[in-house]
Amino acid sequence: MVHSLYSNKDIFLRELISNASDALDKLKLEAYRNKDLDADTTDLHIRLEADQEARTLTVRDNGIGMSRDEVIELIGTIAKSGTAELLRKLKEAKDSTASAELIGQFGVGFYSSFMVADKVTLVTRRAGESQGTRWESTGEGTYTIDEVEDAPAGTAVTLHLKPEDADDHLYDYTADWKLKEIVQRYSDFITWPVRLGKDGTEAINSMKALWARSKDEATEQEYHEFYKHISHDWTDPLETIQLRAEGTFEYQALLFIPSRAPLDLYLRERKRGVQLYVKRVFIMDDCEALMPEYLRFVKGVVDAQDLSLNVSREILQQDRQIQLMRRRLVKKVLSTVKAMQSTEPEKYATFWKEFGPAVKEGLVNDTDNRETLLEIASFDSTHDAEKPTTLREYVERMKDGQEHIYYLTGASRALIEHSPHMEAFQAKGYEVLVLTDAVDEMWVESVPEFDGKKFQSIAKGQVDLDSDEEKKDNDEQRQEFAGLLSWLGETLSEQVKEVRLSSRLTTSPACIVGDANDISPTLEKMYRAMGQEMPPIKRILEVNPEHDLVTGLRKAHEERKDDPALAETAEILYGMALLAEGGELADPSRFMRLLASRLAASV
Repeated sequence: MVHSLYSNKDIFLRELISNASDALDKLKLEAYRNKDLDADTTDLHIRLEADQEARTLTVRDNGIGMSRDEVIELIGTIAKSGTAELLRKLKEAKDSTASAELIGQFGVGFYSSFMVADKVTLVTRRAGESQGTRWESTGEGTYTIDEVEDAPAGTAVTLHLKPEDADDHLYDYTADWKLKEIVQRYSDFITWPVRLGKDGTEAINSMKALWARSKDEATEQEYHEFYKHISHDWTDPLETIQLRAEGTFEYQALLFIPSRAPLDLYLRERKRGVQLYVKRVFIMDDCEALMPEYLRFVKGVVDAQDLSLNVSREILQQDRQIQLMRRRLVKKVLSTVKAMQSTEPEKYATFWKEFGPAVKEGLVNDTDNRETLLEIASFDSTHDAEKPTTLREYVERMKDGQEHIYYLTGASRALIEHSPHMEAFQAKGYEVLVLTDAVDEMWVESVPEFDGKKFQSIAKGQVDLDSDEEKKDNDEQRQEFAGLLSWLGETLSEQVKEVRLSSRLTTSPACIVGDANDISPTLEKMYRAMGQEMPPIKRILEVNPEHDLVTGLRKAHEERKDDPALAETAEILYGMALLAEGGELADPSRFMRLLASRLAASV
């Protein structure tokens, strides 16, 4: 049964050391409550004694110990009931809470010993009692129990190791190096010293839970070294975050924001999450349940006093406590970044350069913290090519009467700055956010507004930047160009759903825009790449009534409507607009032939 519960045989030592640590805690508490208790608490410790010849390993503590009745109740339950009985009761449990209660009753942690041992002997004496107890079992459903006259105070668990592991150095639990490796991985931070050998006095665990100390009790160097130890990063962290939650549910956290993004930050198979401890005992390395995907770069440790774990303590069960911890940790990280933004702008600039695209992923799926994320986010804009802007700064610079936060997405800043969509905004001094990260295509579709100002793509819908006088002139132009617009719409009906005059162009002859509620071509391409079927989306062609090419085409159309060359010119006009925004031509070779033909005719 234990083999089906645990994925790693080394776990057995963690469980036995955890039990021993609990016994030491209980003795200390009992001695404090009962001043007459006959117990020595001057040197509480855990000792590992290995005998290579006999192939035994003993985990010994001088803690509270157990009486005969307690041994039967706490240790003998599973042997008495049998493995089948335990599994039967687990299956009968209707929910995870009932299952967890049953698991706790059967003391399966102790029985992880049978992954490595074919016989286990336990000798114990409860503090304050003179009689000891010996319990022994081969893990096959029965056990023996006897009285012991000369048992020392505490508990000693001796494992008679399986012979099949003798030749495998990876599972040689009589080797000092192996015992040290397991202790330092799983039990390095427990309160009590773990000593090796019968005469060893030096602890092989550090007992230094840095997260349990206040910032006044630890140096910056200690924090940095601890970060490097858990992250395998050779650079110092950008920021250290400490959190202590007290009350009905207690936990401590020591988190770090790295100073540079890891190479696998955007790889699907990357590992993420912080280390989880329960009462200073290591549970898992990458606990995804405690940190959202968009904060996957955060490293650190969370140590809880009590959590709902599964039977082997290797998998975290989803419950209210986990969700509360996660929410609190996320808010702490985000508030730290916000404080950094206002008090340490250079450090914040480094943070956003390294992790900004990842953080913006939270705008899509973390609605609870969306407002905070919008506050701490920075974006390139046309206001300053060297320095990103916050949305708060953008809003403060908005022109009188401006109702929208304008933005344009694209593959690069150069492509966006030279886009025809930018012409009227540049000419009239409107600031536009320059969004070049892949995630920008996603979040702008999910986030409606900031501070009451709606986000508006300058490549979608109608643009209303004109004065009343200009609008009057536009109405007159629409009447003048009505025939051309109607003809262009018919000629290009396979490519576009509408042709209209543009108020966003000043120097380019034409541009392609989306309807107000259409998704962008880049986002459409992303969905198709993910295997999602998308109906073809036709867009709108806007033409510049002031450009010579458009006015010339209008005149030619009025004079010779049936000239086939005009239709070719319309195709070229559309292709130029498509290329100007970084789009892809359906038939590049045809476009080149038409363009070459028209150029040759004009030479």
